[in-house]
Amino acid sequence: MTKKQKKTLIRIIVAAAATAALALADRFVSIVGVPFGSALMGWPNLLLHLAVYALIGGDILRKAFLGARNGRLFDENFLMAVATVGAFALAAIDGSGDYTEGIAVMLFYQIGEFFQKMAVGKSRRNIAELMDIKPDSANVERDGRLVQVPPEEVAVGTVITVRPGERIPIDGTVVEGESALDTSALTGESLPRGVGPGDSVYSGSVNASGTLRIRTEKPFGESTVSKILELVENSTSKKSRSEAFISRFARVYTPAVCLSALALAVLPPLAKTMLGTGGLSAWTDWTYRALTFLVISCPCALVISIPLSFFAGIGGASREGILVKGSVHLESLSKVTTVVFDKTGTLTEGVFEVSSVRGADGKEASGSEAASILEIAAHAESSSTHPVAKGIARAYGGKIDISKVSGTEETAGMGVKAEVGGKEVAVGNSALMGTLGIDAPETGSAGTVVHVAVGGKYAGSVSISDKVKKNSREAVAALKRSGIKRTVMLTGDRAEEAERVAGELAIDSAYSELLPAEKVSKVEEIISSKKKGEMVSFVGDGINDAPALGRADIGIAMGAMGSDAAIEAADIVLMDDDPLKISKAVRISRKCLGIVTQNIVFSIGVKAACLALGAAGLADMRAAIFADVGVMVVAVLNAIRALDVKKL
Repeated sequence: MTKKQKKTLIRIIVAAAATAALALADRFVSIVGVPFGSALMGWPNLLLHLAVYALIGGDILRKAFLGARNGRLFDENFLMAVATVGAFALAAIDGSGDYTEGIAVMLFYQIGEFFQKMAVGKSRRNIAELMDIKPDSANVERDGRLVQVPPEEVAVGTVITVRPGERIPIDGTVVEGESALDTSALTGESLPRGVGPGDSVYSGSVNASGTLRIRTEKPFGESTVSKILELVENSTSKKSRSEAFISRFARVYTPAVCLSALALAVLPPLAKTMLGTGGLSAWTDWTYRALTFLVISCPCALVISIPLSFFAGIGGASREGILVKGSVHLESLSKVTTVVFDKTGTLTEGVFEVSSVRGADGKEASGSEAASILEIAAHAESSSTHPVAKGIARAYGGKIDISKVSGTEETAGMGVKAEVGGKEVAVGNSALMGTLGIDAPETGSAGTVVHVAVGGKYAGSVSISDKVKKNSREAVAALKRSGIKRTVMLTGDRAEEAERVAGELAIDSAYSELLPAEKVSKVEEIISSKKKGEMVSFVGDGINDAPALGRADIGIAMGAMGSDAAIEAADIVLMDDDPLKISKAVRISRKCLGIVTQNIVFSIGVKAACLALGAAGLADMRAAIFADVGVMVVAVLNAIRALDVKKL
């Protein structure tokens, strides 16, 4: 409990005790008789009640005044101020001296607000604790000893030391040491991940065992932990359609009920007066009903619980390694009916291994012939970051002499052209060979086939296979169980490879040999064929997927191996690249939207019933505040359920 909350609780307790004491005093006066109690009646009685009212409601009156001065007239503070001050005025006019109702209404409202803030604070603390992954310092060696410096001051390429129990401050590559990393704060995965020299590690992970020396690859501001914190902190800046509706609803609803309350206070007694059946009692009775109407009408249950539901849903998703960039995306995800996948790095490991090398005659090559083809291809692809290029480099195994390579020109979706050792070399798919007028024979090999041409003549090919991720088949099946109607795979690979992977994963349809622009066109084609109210999601990881991620209704990027461009373009990021998390994200979004719908229906339904009872004079002001506060507390507690996503 914060210091401010403690002060509020003390005010509530003191005000409640004072109200009870005044009520007992009034009761005592009525028993003993007016002569003894006359000193407590009239102005002294009013001043005593006003003092208690100021204690419990002074902050509400102040907020109402400031809101009116700043143009925010019709908010819950204004409604409470008018209703309670009106209750005091009515008690003074009818001479009853019963001012406890005005105090009681404000007291109940403050109690409800207190519990609501406690609940909201708890949800925010849960999320804050969940995201408490920012490292305080980095260990840098200076003059033979380790010095702790702020991670923001560590330059790219610096070697830092991470001891057991410490959190990795900056993304980098292990240069020395072996250890097991706890990555649960990033990915939601509880099993430790073993790392050693050459492995990439991400900031926010906890070093569980051995000491590691890590060469930083990014500045702190661009590291994984910074991006996660930025995404979660900014997630509420993009409001959902439900939140936008509630904001518009409140702007129209509150002035409408204020006018309705005014009409309720004036029109019925005015009509009675004109008919000769009204009097002061009619005016006070209908004014009381109007004030009760105002208390009931406070829309705070909706205004508070709907944003809180989305905030809790985003926080719960973050705990599972699913980062949602805004509540609008969480809402849209619940309406996805078609999921479109990129293949490489999304459904497959993205780690290519050479399975065979063929010569110019199309026959299996070995020995020096195979080594020569691999050497040429590895040098031509030396500047490429594509997984295929890395696979060829690993298979070659030798040292690449970049001084022999010049004039490299990469064509997205086709391959590269370069000058290697003074000879023109082209390495890529059959489409690239076609643009150069070179016949590339069909090899019949499984996987991706990279053709090699030297000096304008066909020199051979390298066949590369990409392993399907262990969870990909279950991910597709889980999506279908979650109600996804259609799954599609888009790839730049050959038709044979696309059909193999699609068949293995039971994907509904696959489109192959697509360039990045063609992927976008295909996504647009799928979007144009969807029904009204349905959404299309695209899942990818590479730079070439960024346009499709941006074009889809919902873009989902792989956050571990995914490129910065893909992560930037996406609406949702999966921190551990596990495609099984896609169906979980869908279930989280649907649970969150279900809670939002429940709160809207429940709040509006109870409000409508209570407004009718208040207008009919069947609910007094204390019953009204119980109904209003009760609805708010129930809605807030229901909203917090969106945090619980572990078992979805």
